[in-house]
Amino acid sequence: MMVGELYAASLAGAATEIEYVDGTRRPLEAARWMEPIDGDESILSRCSGPTLDVGSGPGRLTVALARRGVPALGIDVTPHAVHLTRRAGGFALLRDVFGDVPGGGAWATALLADGNIGIGGDPAALLRRIRELVRPGGRVVVEAEAPGTRSRVERLRLRRDGAVGGWFGWATVSVTDLVRLALAGGFGTADHWREAGRWFAALR
Repeated sequence: MMVGELYAASLAGAATEIEYVDGTRRPLEAARWMEPIDGDESILSRCSGPTLDVGSGPGRLTVALARRGVPALGIDVTPHAVHLTRRAGGFALLRDVFGDVPGGGAWATALLADGNIGIGGDPAALLRRIRELVRPGGRVVVEAEAPGTRSRVERLRLRRDGAVGGWFGWATVSVTDLVRLALAGGFGTADHWREAGRWFAALR
Protein backbone atom coordinates (compact mmCIF):
# COMPACT_ATOMS: atom_id res chain seq x y z
CA MET A 1 0.00 0.00 0.00
CA MET A 2 1.23 3.50 -0.81
CA VAL A 3 2.20 5.93 1.97
CA GLY A 4 -0.49 8.35 0.80
CA GLU A 5 -3.19 5.70 1.16
CA LEU A 6 -2.10 4.87 4.70
CA TYR A 7 -1.97 8.56 5.61
CA ALA A 8 -5.45 9.05 4.14
CA ALA A 9 -6.72 6.16 6.24
CA SER A 10 -5.24 7.79 9.33
CA LEU A 11 -7.00 11.07 8.50
CA ALA A 12 -10.23 9.09 8.35
CA GLY A 13 -9.59 7.76 11.85
CA ALA A 14 -8.13 4.35 11.04
CA ALA A 15 -5.52 3.10 13.51
CA THR A 16 -2.22 3.71 11.71
CA GLU A 17 1.29 3.44 13.11
CA ILE A 18 4.67 4.97 12.38
CA GLU A 19 7.34 2.27 12.35
CA TYR A 20 11.08 3.03 12.70
CA VAL A 21 13.93 0.89 11.38
CA ASP A 22 14.69 -0.38 14.89
CA GLY A 23 11.18 -1.80 15.10
CA THR A 24 9.79 0.89 17.39
CA ARG A 25 6.21 1.87 16.62
CA ARG A 26 3.97 4.72 17.69
CA PRO A 27 0.48 5.82 16.67
CA LEU A 28 0.08 8.30 13.82
CA GLU A 29 -2.62 10.60 15.13
CA ALA A 30 -3.24 12.46 11.88
CA ALA A 31 -6.88 13.13 12.70
CA ARG A 32 -5.77 15.81 15.17
CA TRP A 33 -4.77 17.96 12.17
CA MET A 34 -8.40 18.16 11.10
CA GLU A 35 -9.30 20.75 13.74
CA PRO A 36 -7.61 23.90 15.14
CA ILE A 37 -4.77 23.22 17.58
CA ASP A 38 -3.70 25.44 20.47
CA GLY A 39 -0.93 27.69 19.19
CA ASP A 40 -2.26 27.94 15.62
CA GLU A 41 -3.03 31.63 16.12
CA SER A 42 0.68 32.23 16.66
CA ILE A 43 1.27 30.95 13.12
CA LEU A 44 -1.72 32.54 11.42
CA SER A 45 -1.05 36.00 12.81
CA ARG A 46 2.37 36.02 11.12
CA CYS A 47 1.04 35.31 7.64
CA SER A 48 0.88 38.50 5.64
CA GLY A 49 0.25 38.45 1.94
CA PRO A 50 -0.05 35.34 -0.24
CA THR A 51 0.88 32.28 1.82
CA LEU A 52 2.06 28.84 0.72
CA ASP A 53 1.19 26.07 3.21
CA VAL A 54 3.73 23.30 2.54
CA GLY A 55 2.56 19.83 3.51
CA SER A 56 -0.86 21.28 4.22
CA GLY A 57 -2.52 17.96 5.07
CA PRO A 58 -6.30 18.33 5.52
CA GLY A 59 -5.85 22.08 5.28
CA ARG A 60 -6.84 23.55 8.64
CA LEU A 61 -4.31 26.40 8.30
CA THR A 62 -4.95 26.99 4.59
CA VAL A 63 -8.69 27.23 5.26
CA ALA A 64 -8.23 29.44 8.34
CA LEU A 65 -6.16 31.90 6.31
CA ALA A 66 -8.72 31.99 3.52
CA ARG A 67 -11.44 32.79 6.05
CA ARG A 68 -9.33 35.74 7.22
CA GLY A 69 -9.04 37.04 3.68
CA VAL A 70 -5.38 36.01 3.30
CA PRO A 71 -4.71 34.38 -0.10
CA ALA A 72 -3.41 30.90 0.67
CA LEU A 73 -2.52 27.75 -1.24
CA GLY A 74 -1.92 24.37 0.34
CA ILE A 75 0.30 21.79 -1.33
CA ASP A 76 0.44 18.14 -0.33
CA VAL A 77 1.46 14.84 -1.91
CA THR A 78 -1.66 13.02 -0.67
CA PRO A 79 -4.74 13.27 -2.92
CA HIS A 80 -7.15 12.72 -0.02
CA ALA A 81 -5.59 15.56 1.98
CA VAL A 82 -5.97 17.89 -1.01
CA HIS A 83 -9.60 16.79 -1.36
CA LEU A 84 -10.29 17.53 2.31
CA THR A 85 -8.81 21.02 1.99
CA ARG A 86 -10.90 21.81 -1.06
CA ARG A 87 -14.02 20.41 0.57
CA ALA A 88 -13.46 22.69 3.57
CA GLY A 89 -13.24 25.75 1.31
CA GLY A 90 -9.47 26.14 0.84
CA PHE A 91 -7.33 26.10 -2.29
CA ALA A 92 -4.97 23.13 -2.55
CA LEU A 93 -2.93 21.34 -5.19
CA LEU A 94 -1.34 17.92 -5.38
CA ARG A 95 2.31 18.97 -5.43
CA ASP A 96 5.72 17.98 -4.09
CA VAL A 97 7.52 21.02 -2.66
CA PHE A 98 10.64 20.00 -4.61
CA GLY A 99 8.69 19.90 -7.87
CA ASP A 100 6.72 22.45 -9.84
CA VAL A 101 5.03 24.86 -7.42
CA PRO A 102 2.92 27.79 -8.70
CA GLY A 103 4.09 31.28 -7.80
CA GLY A 104 7.70 30.33 -7.21
CA GLY A 105 9.64 33.35 -5.97
CA ALA A 106 6.52 35.40 -5.27
CA TRP A 107 5.07 34.02 -2.01
CA ALA A 108 5.07 36.49 0.89
CA THR A 109 4.97 33.72 3.49
CA ALA A 110 5.61 29.99 3.52
CA LEU A 111 4.47 27.67 6.30
CA LEU A 112 6.15 24.50 7.54
CA ALA A 113 3.80 23.62 10.40
CA ASP A 114 3.20 20.37 12.29
CA GLY A 115 6.80 19.24 12.01
CA ASN A 116 6.93 19.57 8.22
CA ILE A 117 10.54 20.75 8.44
CA GLY A 118 11.05 16.98 8.37
CA ILE A 119 9.87 16.61 4.76
CA GLY A 120 12.46 14.83 2.64
CA GLY A 121 14.78 14.06 5.54
CA ASP A 122 17.10 16.95 4.66
CA PRO A 123 16.09 20.19 6.42
CA ALA A 124 18.92 22.22 4.90
CA ALA A 125 17.81 21.26 1.37
CA LEU A 126 14.18 21.95 2.26
CA LEU A 127 15.02 25.44 3.56
CA ARG A 128 16.99 26.18 0.37
CA ARG A 129 13.96 25.16 -1.67
CA ILE A 130 11.62 27.30 0.43
CA ARG A 131 13.93 30.30 -0.07
CA GLU A 132 13.40 29.86 -3.82
CA LEU A 133 9.63 29.95 -3.37
CA VAL A 134 9.28 33.07 -1.19
CA ARG A 135 9.91 36.57 -2.52
CA PRO A 136 12.80 38.77 -1.36
CA GLY A 137 12.03 39.90 2.18
CA GLY A 138 9.48 37.11 2.56
CA ARG A 139 8.94 35.12 5.72
CA VAL A 140 9.05 31.41 6.47
CA VAL A 141 7.22 30.25 9.60
CA VAL A 142 8.43 26.87 10.82
CA GLU A 143 7.32 24.61 13.65
CA ALA A 144 10.17 22.69 15.23
CA GLU A 145 10.97 20.75 18.39
CA ALA A 146 11.91 22.14 21.80
CA PRO A 147 15.45 23.34 22.52
CA GLY A 148 17.57 20.44 23.68
CA THR A 149 15.80 17.92 21.45
CA ARG A 150 18.29 15.79 19.53
CA SER A 151 18.04 16.73 15.87
CA ARG A 152 18.17 13.67 13.66
CA VAL A 153 17.14 12.05 10.40
CA GLU A 154 15.37 8.70 10.58
CA ARG A 155 13.97 6.13 8.20
CA LEU A 156 10.36 5.28 8.86
CA ARG A 157 7.25 3.87 7.28
CA LEU A 158 3.52 3.70 7.94
CA ARG A 159 1.55 0.54 8.68
CA ARG A 160 -2.05 -0.36 9.30
CA ASP A 161 -3.09 -3.93 10.06
CA GLY A 162 -1.17 -5.97 7.46
CA ALA A 163 -0.61 -3.06 5.08
CA VAL A 164 2.86 -1.49 5.09
CA GLY A 165 4.15 1.52 3.15
CA GLY A 166 7.64 2.11 1.79
CA TRP A 167 10.50 3.51 3.86
CA PHE A 168 11.16 7.25 3.67
CA GLY A 169 13.40 9.78 5.41
CA TRP A 170 12.06 12.21 7.98
CA ALA A 171 13.95 14.83 9.99
CA THR A 172 13.39 16.00 13.54
CA VAL A 173 14.92 19.43 14.22
CA SER A 174 15.16 21.40 17.45
CA VAL A 175 14.29 25.06 17.18
CA THR A 176 17.84 26.08 18.12
CA ASP A 177 19.33 23.88 15.40
CA LEU A 178 16.73 25.21 12.98
CA VAL A 179 17.84 28.79 13.63
CA ARG A 180 21.47 27.80 13.03
CA LEU A 181 20.54 26.01 9.80
CA ALA A 182 18.56 29.00 8.59
CA LEU A 183 21.29 31.54 9.24
CA ALA A 184 23.91 29.26 7.67
CA GLY A 185 21.60 28.77 4.68
CA GLY A 186 21.33 32.45 3.85
CA PHE A 187 18.36 33.70 5.84
CA GLY A 188 19.08 37.14 7.26
CA THR A 189 17.16 36.80 10.53
CA ALA A 190 15.65 33.95 12.52
CA ASP A 191 13.57 34.48 15.65
CA HIS A 192 11.98 31.76 17.73
CA TRP A 193 9.28 31.53 20.39
CA ARG A 194 7.06 29.15 22.33
CA GLU A 195 3.25 29.12 22.29
CA ALA A 196 0.88 26.57 23.86
CA GLY A 197 3.73 24.12 24.34
CA ARG A 198 4.79 24.34 20.68
CA TRP A 199 8.01 25.88 19.32
CA PHE A 200 8.20 28.06 16.22
CA ALA A 201 10.69 30.13 14.26
CA ALA A 202 10.20 32.97 11.80
CA LEU A 203 12.89 33.18 9.14
CA ARG A 204 13.50 36.09 6.78
